[in-house]
Amino acid sequence: MFSALLSACGRGTVRGAAATLVTGIVAAGVLTAAGTGTAAAAADGTAQSQGGATATIGGLKTYGTAVIHDDSGDLEVSAGLFEMSVDGGGTLQTYCVDLHNPTQRDAKYHETPWSGTSLGANKNAGKIRWILQNSYPQVNDLATLAAEAGVKGGLTEEDAAAGTQVAIWRYSDDAAVDALDPQAEKLADYLQRSARELAEPAASLTLDGAAVSGRPGGLLGPVTVRTNADAVTVTPPADAVTSGVRIVGKDGKVLTAAHNGSELFFDVPAKAAAGSAELTVQASTTVPVGRAFTSESRSQTQILAGSSESTVSATASATWADQGAIPALSAAKNCAENGVDITAANEGDAPFTFELMGIEHSIPAGESRTVTIPLQEDQAYDFTITGPGGLAKRFTGVLDCQTQGAETGDATQTLSEPSPATVGGATAGTNLAETGGSGATPTVVGVGIGFVVIGATALLLVRKKKTPAQG
Repeated sequence: MFSALLSACGRGTVRGAAATLVTGIVAAGVLTAAGTGTAAAAADGTAQSQGGATATIGGLKTYGTAVIHDDSGDLEVSAGLFEMSVDGGGTLQTYCVDLHNPTQRDAKYHETPWSGTSLGANKNAGKIRWILQNSYPQVNDLATLAAEAGVKGGLTEEDAAAGTQVAIWRYSDDAAVDALDPQAEKLADYLQRSARELAEPAASLTLDGAAVSGRPGGLLGPVTVRTNADAVTVTPPADAVTSGVRIVGKDGKVLTAAHNGSELFFDVPAKAAAGSAELTVQASTTVPVGRAFTSESRSQTQILAGSSESTVSATASATWADQGAIPALSAAKNCAENGVDITAANEGDAPFTFELMGIEHSIPAGESRTVTIPLQEDQAYDFTITGPGGLAKRFTGVLDCQTQGAETGDATQTLSEPSPATVGGATAGTNLAETGGSGATPTVVGVGIGFVVIGATALLLVRKKKTPAQG
């Protein structure tokens, strides 16, 4: 059944948020490497963003009305274009690809590979990108768009946005949905019928090899820049002056700027104590149409329809030590396996050993292994992996890989100015229970080392990969 007031785009249903706390996996606070002691209290939370744009969603800006048909009956919803404000400057226009999940107003979003969303397992994801490239707002000559779609009488911006969103929902959510306006419905049918498979677009900015490790006195890397921007600025570690760590190219010269394909290295002084550092790259560019955007506050997944010149960034980290285990840690959501991949590479001369869900993992020197942490849909997680030299990498987020979810509530849809839930609390006149939002995203907290499994047996998927020593 449906809730009383839909959150702008899609149904205002709660997809298992409460169930997260009573079934499945509960993430514990710390994954401690053997013999390394307690995690550093100051470890920063790291969402599984691999670089690109970070933005805050505002709300629907151009939209019409759609009708969803299913066993519960017909339901009218708002359908159209969202607008996001990019951190550092810029504006994005998006459609949603997650019909059954509510939109949280002011939720923070970050650019995400399709593999970290429901699009990764969707055989029609490429057709959605075709729709985006061949409809509004990429095609903003509405007379031409109407003629191509065979729409007599022309299209308004609201018709174009609603028709485009409806066509996307038919592929993203396999939804039985129609546009209420006949002109918009005609456009939706044309787009659905004409759509062809296109490849996933490349990230606006990302770093290959974003976690490296090795011994001081050499170059740790490479970290390779991948971007559609003409150039990126390179910012060294915050404590570079005192630590002596420099960011250089293959020739050892300091880099303050780079471009697509540039290789960056951490130049760590030979006498540096065991430690770690981060570099940041930043650029201004347009984000490619079809890039996915996800939130860590259970706000519905979005897909990019248009971008102004926007600020994009990415970070990379390095860990070093004279001896023992020298791990490099990274994480990425893996919707194909319904979990989060934790990759640990060890460039030291001793094994890097840590416990995960009661299972001890040991990465030999010179090897890299990926451990998939299985999670339930909408599962919040928050855990830290520690290592030598005070290393503490904290990873937080919410797994949002599916478009179907449990529905709660039983009321009649009221269609008016969209009124999404507000992250962290209700705005005046907004009932979070009605909009499908939550005043406080559940924080999953564990006790001790590893993970606690409640009511289910979890499966660890471990992949091994030999990597050449770096640096």
